[in-house]
Amino acid sequence: MKLQIINGPNLNLLGVREKSIYGDETFEVYFEKLKLKFPNFQLEYFQSNVEGEIINKIHEVGFSFDGIIINAGGYTHTSVAIMDAISAVKCPSIEVHISNIYSREEFRHKSLIAGKCKGSICGFGLDSYRLAVESFRNI
Repeated sequence: MKLQIINGPNLNLLGVREKSIYGDETFEVYFEKLKLKFPNFQLEYFQSNVEGEIINKIHEVGFSFDGIIINAGGYTHTSVAIMDAISAVKCPSIEVHISNIYSREEFRHKSLIAGKCKGSICGFGLDSYRLAVESFRNI
């Protein structure tokens, strides 16, 4: 199974920014552990702070991969364009968030992309990504 993980804005700063919310591990370190845990999955990783680049990646993999795991960061709450891209492609997407977005500021409680995704996982730290990969076993 071939899965694309897409991280949005500011997630390149994991391990550095707001450690009390996001932890102290970089995503690159976590991603290597994730690949070891799922040797039967082909996992690929992409991160961008640019909305259009995220949309381009969704278009690029959305018809040839088995699934997308997306943490759109702040774009979760604002990007109709990312929502439309997820809706336009063939493969299913799972929305993930490291923090529990519902225990944070009010504006984070609304996800524009959730309704176009197969499901949403939030609040389990980086382990949210592992849970998303495991969910693809049943799709």
